[in-house]
Amino acid sequence: QVQLAESGGGLVQPGGSLRLSCAASGSIRVYTMGWYRQAPGKQRELVAAITRGGSTNYADSVKGRFTISRDNAKNTVYLQTNNLKPEDTAVYYCNALQPLTRNDYWGQGTQVIVSS
Repeated sequence: QVQLAESGGGLVQPGGSLRLSCAASGSIRVYTMGWYRQAPGKQRELVAAITRGGSTNYADSVKGRFTISRDNAKNTVYLQTNNLKPEDTAVYYCNALQPLTRNDYWGQGTQVIVSS
């Protein structure tokens, strides 16, 4: 089992950037790590994911603007968000998925607000 804690959210103007971090309580080496978001009145959606081998995938809406990365030595996953748009406003959640057992774990979320 792993506990996740997100940080780095906040209020930013359109076109701005934020770097979100997800710190795990233990090793994330075997997990596929993902960032999801949920806007008011909408379903939670996958934003980006990175496998244990480093393969990544992104939602079409964030391709070219967001970058997911992982530092296994620090048990941390990052989401670099650039050129933010008002429609990126949401609570961003970190997820850790164990590929073999399919057990997964969630953080408590960090709020991102993009507004002028």
